[in-house]
Amino acid sequence: MIAGSGHCGAVRWEYDAAPDKLTDCNCSVCRRIGALWAYGTLKTVKVLAALDATIAYVCGDRLLAFHSCRTCGCTTHWLALAPENGEWRIAVNMRMAKPADYAGIRVRHFDGADSWTFLD
Repeated sequence: MIAGSGHCGAVRWEYDAAPDKLTDCNCSVCRRIGALWAYGTLKTVKVLAALDATIAYVCGDRLLAFHSCRTCGCTTHWLALAPENGEWRIAVNMRMAKPADYAGIRVRHFDGADSWTFLD
C-alpha cells in the first residue's frame, strides 16, 4: 500500500498496491498542478477526509472533479463524475506520497494538451 496526503494532512489517500505506471499529463490543469497520477477505482483507492475537506474543481468536458484540500490547497486526487462500466474511476496525485514510495515506478508522459496520446 502507498499512502499520501496534502501538506496539512486533512486529506489523505491510500492506494492498495503499487501502481504499474504513473501518468504525467500536460493538459492545462495537470501541468499547473504538477501531478503524477496513479489511476484506480473506489475499490483500490480510499480517500480519508471529512466530507467538506476538499474543494472540487470541474472544467472542460465535465467528466472529472479535481479535489484540493480546503486548508492547504494541495490537489490530492480527482474523481470521475459518473461511473464507467459500473466502476467509479479515481486518480491520486502520487506527489502527495513519500518520493521513496513511488521511486522506480514507470512514468508515462501523456499529451493531454494536443494529441491526446502517450508520448513514449
